Amino acid sequence: MTLGQSFANLPTLATHLRSELENKKTILLYAYNGTGKTRLSMAFKDIGKEGEGNDANRDTLYFNAFTEDLFHWDNDLQTDSDRRLLLNTESRFFQGLFELEMDNRIRPLLQRYADFDFRIDVENGAVRFWPKGAADDDPNIKVSRGEENIFVWCFFLAVVQLAMDPEIDAYRWVKYLYIDDPISSLDEHNAISVGNHLAQLLNKPGNPLKVVISSHHPLFFNVMHNELDARKSKRVSAYFISRSKADGSYALRPTGATPFFHHVAVLTELYKADQSGELYTYHFNMLRSVLEKSASFHGFSNFSACISQGPDDPDGVLHARLINIMSHGNYSLFEPQQMLEENKAYFRQILTSFLNRYPYNPDLLPNAAEAAGTP
Repeated sequence: MTLGQSFANLPTLATHLRSELENKKTILLYAYNGTGKTRLSMAFKDIGKEGEGNDANRDTLYFNAFTEDLFHWDNDLQTDSDRRLLLNTESRFFQGLFELEMDNRIRPLLQRYADFDFRIDVENGAVRFWPKGAADDDPNIKVSRGEENIFVWCFFLAVVQLAMDPEIDAYRWVKYLYIDDPISSLDEHNAISVGNHLAQLLNKPGNPLKVVISSHHPLFFNVMHNELDARKSKRVSAYFISRSKADGSYALRPTGATPFFHHVAVLTELYKADQSGELYTYHFNMLRSVLEKSASFHGFSNFSACISQGPDDPDGVLHARLINIMSHGNYSLFEPQQMLEENKAYFRQILTSFLNRYPYNPDLLPNAAEAAGTP
């Protein structure tokens, strides 16, 4: 399928995806907002559902807007003290809540991203939150919307781990994972952190699940594309989905060797961060990725070949070493570390010299030429 295929509606497209997963491990989908990604995930789920209610047979564990709706707040309007996140325990999603110690399964995942703690009240289907290190008698808190989203995401990942374990009966029905835009309004750091963590989980040896991942976020799509090695792996397919305004049909088109926004999405984010001065240490990870892919494209074995070097090569060596040091480490999702002013200056030198050496569309990076010293 080199030129793409057309599908009359979402159920026929979902049926095609299931057919392709007979020979593939993972399918990556990119589509703009409003194309119908969430509805596609539900159409995919419905095909594998037989019967009605909680007794129905099904085969798909999904994460989308409907998953997030399984959690809602009780803000305790009467006493304004006991704020709880309530769980819709009638959903099969919470099937392992009572016997599988979900607290202990979620906590290690959450600690990668957040600095708050929680306890699940299994009998009442509620979650309460505290600042990390709080005493037992300290009042519980309401976390921010972003922190709530990452908690729900980590809850889902804990369920995925259970579904991957052949010895766990509660989620043995899961054959497919369908993940649609895992974290709402991903910024560039969230996209890298969440994408990298998800790929680590899916790449674990022995993972029996087939996976569909859809997103409207270009950087997250790129991260998953690279982390799952969609460019080389015969077990991974990557597509663009578009919807015809004329007849409402859907087109599925392969991305080719690399996504068409391979460098542009990352460079645009880096350029915006540089222009605003809001530079964090994780931006070195993004810059390194651009340099590595550029070096590969131009036939070099090391990303340092794409760093501008003076006659005596002092900047090339220094900048390559700096990127090596700064592009490693675990960064907090909610408290990213801001660059020191000295490192900001180095970052700016590397980025602007790269854009001077490999110019991009000036409409995307309007002041880059001036910053790089080009006429």
